[in-house]
Amino acid sequence: MSNILLMLAVFLGAFLIGYALISRVPPLLHTPLMSMTNAISAITILGAVLLFAQPTSPVEKVLGGIAIFTATFNVVGGFAVTDRMLRLFRSRERQS
Repeated sequence: MSNILLMLAVFLGAFLIGYALISRVPPLLHTPLMSMTNAISAITILGAVLLFAQPTSPVEKVLGGIAIFTATFNVVGGFAVTDRMLRLFRSRERQS
């Protein structure tokens, strides 16, 4: 049980620090930041998959499932936003 509390404490701390840092990023740096969060989310997915490879409790399985879902959502959304922003910089001739 103490491992779960430690994981939740690390998650809460990372969430608060991440929110404080990302909220101060200027819009010009949004696309490079999105690429970095995609990479971090991919690492989160790998960690959650490794969690499922070992015998775990039902609570840990639920937490791993939530981690996989949210990280996958972040990766897909990040690529969609990055693609949309990159399309804004293409010339009109190449868009058709």
